[in-house]
Amino acid sequence: MARCLPAGARLAIATHNAGKLREIAALLAPYGIDAVGAAALGLPEPEETAPDFIGNARLKARAASVAAGLPALADDSGFCVAALGGAPGVVSARWAGPGRDFATAMARVWRGMDGASDRRAWFVAVLTLAWPDGHADSFFGRVDGEAVWPPRGTNGFGYDPMFVPLGAAETFGEMTHAAKEAISHRARAFAQFAAACLGTAHAASR
Repeated sequence: MARCLPAGARLAIATHNAGKLREIAALLAPYGIDAVGAAALGLPEPEETAPDFIGNARLKARAASVAAGLPALADDSGFCVAALGGAPGVVSARWAGPGRDFATAMARVWRGMDGASDRRAWFVAVLTLAWPDGHADSFFGRVDGEAVWPPRGTNGFGYDPMFVPLGAAETFGEMTHAAKEAISHRARAFAQFAAACLGTAHAASR
């Protein structure tokens, strides 16, 4: 059974990605959780050595929780393209290089697709809540759509400007934050996390 966070708890957010931190903090805001980013806590960024999203999310959450002495929430997410066999997937951030140049990463994706008629793509997110004693719970979210070129929009981050979710006309990069939050992979994983780990004790804060 998932372990619940008490109302008003201090929670380490195990990411150095400013875009992810903004999205997670916004999702947590209605619940009265004191969210603190990894950089503010002086936490190192662990090497992501697991072969899958859940493994990397657990690795990051557990490392942050032990280092901070707090419960920690980590996200591991990625952009997956059918024509690339699911790549870049778990190495989505690495395709952007050490400077996190996602314009270059998006161009690499498009070149790799090489005019493929199959433009199916999806985003995956796994959220893991870990505790200093080693307990951890993970939650999965996915949103399907298609890859487009050229990239459109300056909102969001990462590969958002080249992804149009099913049933939408705008890319994640063109959508408002609220519109993206309503359907995103991260929001879907967060909904499961909130139901399991925030619970009724936080209802009054919402």
